[in-house]
Amino acid sequence: MTFLSAPSLRKELKEKFIRELTPAEKLFFLKKAREAILTKGYPADEDLYFYCYFVTLRERFSTKDMRGSDGYLRFLFIEGKRDIEEAITLYEEKLKVKRLSMPDEKGFRFIEYFSE
Repeated sequence: MTFLSAPSLRKELKEKFIRELTPAEKLFFLKKAREAILTKGYPADEDLYFYCYFVTLRERFSTKDMRGSDGYLRFLFIEGKRDIEEAITLYEEKLKVKRLSMPDEKGFRFIEYFSE
């Protein structure tokens, strides 16, 4: 079963996309998805979704300034960044194994689905 043929999964991920990301983050996510499909040859599937999602969260974290925060909050921030980096690495490794020689034909449907 592919990502684009599982309606319940698509709905859940799209709801997460709509609910959790700001408009600017949604554009960033779609830009990263397009780049991953066209230049890296990654297939348009659930792993691509999570790869782009965590890359977007990393971008969100990079805009936060923790100066002046107490130690516990800084600790949580650093641990969160570490977890996001690990998730990106995990999903990128999974995508590299499935890399395609030509861009995935479903890639544009993937991007359109999340653009609606």
